Amino acid sequence: MKKLAHRFVFLFSFLSIGLNGIAVTPNNPKYKWADELELLKRVDLLPAYRTGQLVEQLSSYDRTGGNDDGFSGKYSFLRKEDEQLVLADLKGPGVIQRIWTPTPTNDTLSFFFDGEKTPRIVIPFLDLFSGKVFPFVKPVCGNEVGGYYCYIPIPYSQSCKVVFSGKKIMFHQIQYRNLPGVDVESYSGHFNQDDKKLLTEVCGLWSGISPVIADFKCGRSSEILTSKKSYTINPGEEITFFDSQLPGRIVGFEVDGGNSFEGLYKDVILSAKWDGEAVEAIYAPLADFFGYAYGKGAMRSMLIGKNGDKNYCYLPMPYDRSAIMKLIYKKRDGVKQNQLAVTITVYCNQNQRIAQSEGKFYATWRRQINAPNGEFYTFLKTEGKGHYIGTVHLAQGLRPGMTLFFEGDDSTAVDGSMKLHGTGSEDYYNGGWYALLDRWDRGVSLPLHGSLDYSLPMNRTGAYRFYLTDKLSFEKEIFHGIEHGPERNEFPVDYTSVAYFYSDRPLKVRMDPTPELRTVYLPKEHIYFPQLMDVTLGGNVQVNQNRGLRIYTENEGMIRIMLNDIPEGKYQVLLSYFDKPEGADFRIWQRQKQLTDWKSTKSSIENLKERVAIGEIELTKQTNSISVHVRKSDKGNQFELDRIILIRVEE
Repeated sequence: MKKLAHRFVFLFSFLSIGLNGIAVTPNNPKYKWADELELLKRVDLLPAYRTGQLVEQLSSYDRTGGNDDGFSGKYSFLRKEDEQLVLADLKGPGVIQRIWTPTPTNDTLSFFFDGEKTPRIVIPFLDLFSGKVFPFVKPVCGNEVGGYYCYIPIPYSQSCKVVFSGKKIMFHQIQYRNLPGVDVESYSGHFNQDDKKLLTEVCGLWSGISPVIADFKCGRSSEILTSKKSYTINPGEEITFFDSQLPGRIVGFEVDGGNSFEGLYKDVILSAKWDGEAVEAIYAPLADFFGYAYGKGAMRSMLIGKNGDKNYCYLPMPYDRSAIMKLIYKKRDGVKQNQLAVTITVYCNQNQRIAQSEGKFYATWRRQINAPNGEFYTFLKTEGKGHYIGTVHLAQGLRPGMTLFFEGDDSTAVDGSMKLHGTGSEDYYNGGWYALLDRWDRGVSLPLHGSLDYSLPMNRTGAYRFYLTDKLSFEKEIFHGIEHGPERNEFPVDYTSVAYFYSDRPLKVRMDPTPELRTVYLPKEHIYFPQLMDVTLGGNVQVNQNRGLRIYTENEGMIRIMLNDIPEGKYQVLLSYFDKPEGADFRIWQRQKQLTDWKSTKSSIENLKERVAIGEIELTKQTNSISVHVRKSDKGNQFELDRIILIRVEE
């Protein structure tokens, strides 16, 4: 009787707090600000359907299909009222869940609720993210990797109009969820002690940089049983690390393999099957599932990633009758593969899926090398009822140069109509401004989003984003994808992704991770652009970076440029630089090896000399640099470097 009573308590808790993700009880008939805020920490409720609650988005995307997604401001507002810009005019009931921009200003944002003439929120646009104005506090609001984001909920009963006081607004996205039939209490700006305590708890969870399973023990993810086992796996073998023939749910799992899963070959596959389904619910290279980037651990989100030697996933996975999880070590011909030692911990309980109100967890892995021209890259296209909760995306350009493929917009169609359209690839991941210092210029992990990597020489990047309050519900079908290139999907790319979602029906097909698809791509040509060069100054020079890297001297001096990111090996070196009336002389060294004699860049007219062959170098971890020596020639005192090109020499 005690076990039965326990099961009843959990079921009642789920129905009162988690059904449709709405925290409404007979004693609390209205849906309030705190009810939505609660969902920012209730990971246990991720499997719950939200019937009829579709997520939509207003954004500044170019309606013509071009790339003017905010630059001109033409598409950044709905209309003008009294010389102010109306950004959103939403009809309720509903809740604004996310606001993003890479271009905030000190102009005022005003939020008008339910037809009122006086706004209830008046705030400088920048302070929506600065953490200076309660309740818009960090880390639920903030900025990193070039983007400003706010996840503080703004509920409305009948309507919400958002008005911008400035003359021009650029890039932005306002994401909201419709709540038909729900008695919503509009945002009031008044917060009791329980509200403040709840916000503190949410901020505490989001602030953690080392998540553990205890952070998510709640509701039907409570009463955790722990199984911890160690294994050795040889190439061509597989191990079953979880096998249950009883109903229940996996609350989370951890795989500790040290650095075993790093490297260019992603030969360990993570596999899971629920209830004897014909197609695996998870079948993906383990490195991709946990958000590795090009052979190294990278993602460290609140829900899934790698922390030290531990790969962790705390996404709940309920099932009806049975569950089997495996690691499969694929054998690769012609390559030495080591035996792997792993320790795997699984957290589970006997709270089976409630079929009427919860979906099963699925993770769809895909990779397209040279994705088809003119077509969106697809993260997920599926039928059924469910909701989309996360994306991991590795984006590799197949044409050397700037990462222009990351100009592509995301697009989401639900049940036959488009509901969300983004403004650029890094924007989709709450970022902005790739290839700029301290913006989208490296891998940075945040609770629900981040950059996995950024390298101009390797012409690649990567990113992730997870959804809690804003999970994308669908009743019949969903298409979720992203462009490659500024317009018309014309940039040649190698894209890899994992789409995480819950659904009421099993997968019909999966992609087979062949040896080629399990191998990290290495380009043959690498370009170093001035804005992200790693430069050290020697004596008697000054440097600035505008169009190119300008090196000034009144005598003779030098700079060293690190050639980071690329593999060791032999490379041909080419330079692009400007000849000009004020041009100085230059020569190139690799440490103590002189590559060129002095060359003049003095010319009566300015012109760009492109891809001038300099010589051949061998790069190792100890010799991954070149030095540019500059000397004054007559009145010429500057050398302007446009870029460095390295082409791998085949052995």
